[in-house]
Amino acid sequence: MNEFELIERHFRRSPRSADVRVGIGDDGAVIAPRAGMDYAISVDMLVEGRHFVAGTDPALLGHKTLAVNLSDLAAMGAQPRFALLAGALPSSDPQWLAAFMRGFDALAARYEVELIGGDTTSGPRNLCVTVIGEVPAGAAITRAGARAGDVVYVSGTLGDAALALAVADGRVEVDRALVSALQRRLDAPDPRVALGVALRGTASAALDVSDGLAGDLAHILDASHAGATIDAAAIPCGDALRALLRGPRRDVALQALLAGGDDYELCFTASPAMRERIAALAQQLSLALTPIGTISEEPGLVVRDEDGRRLPLLPRAFDHFA
Repeated sequence: MNEFELIERHFRRSPRSADVRVGIGDDGAVIAPRAGMDYAISVDMLVEGRHFVAGTDPALLGHKTLAVNLSDLAAMGAQPRFALLAGALPSSDPQWLAAFMRGFDALAARYEVELIGGDTTSGPRNLCVTVIGEVPAGAAITRAGARAGDVVYVSGTLGDAALALAVADGRVEVDRALVSALQRRLDAPDPRVALGVALRGTASAALDVSDGLAGDLAHILDASHAGATIDAAAIPCGDALRALLRGPRRDVALQALLAGGDDYELCFTASPAMRERIAALAQQLSLALTPIGTISEEPGLVVRDEDGRRLPLLPRAFDHFA
């Protein structure tokens, strides 16, 4: 297939929403904002050899390519609406593309996201999505609202995706029965869209945990001109990681828990007055929302171990250029 045949077969859609004035097939998409809403816009790319290995299941990759972007919108309390997909591909393999789009479209349908445009070119595999979400005017959750005394929360559990990589690299061993579940956390993250929308007016600050808790929480602290003290023992994690934290490979477990990345859970802060509301929200969503620490006026991040001692050196978060 040439480029235009590829677009026609795998990407073209008829606009489903009246808000899409012009969709795929023109020089650009035209969308109409709804009254009283702000747009939240985010872009992320996944590069083969950096974010995923060659031979990754294309359907799972299609899911993850969109999921990591929806996670950014969730962190801002935005409801996903539209997506643009650009890709450099080593070939126009129809089977690979069909499987990739099955994964992408399944997640898009789940959140009623409409693909409205993009681009394709030949080259090393590189996938880039721009997502557009809506949030009531002035209601977007940012990183800059944390205040001293606020409680720090995380959703779900952390560290499983990084542990899956550690197992694959041979750095640690876990029960074989647990490997597939760990790998699923790495390959098919679940963006916390419903949580993000529900946190409007409740969370004072938020972001998604993509590069590791310690590094990502530091972004909230920088933007909010604040510090935080975190209890490592309170950070929620799976059984495999919890067992490793008590054993000789504690170093690998701490790295996964604090700086592993690829969690795509939400880390957010909220006033202590919101505790009951957040507990009710956790029950409503059937999703653990765990308090792990407190925002302070003193700059910097302090993480304390099970005995209350400050960890002298925090694991380094993921850095694309490190």
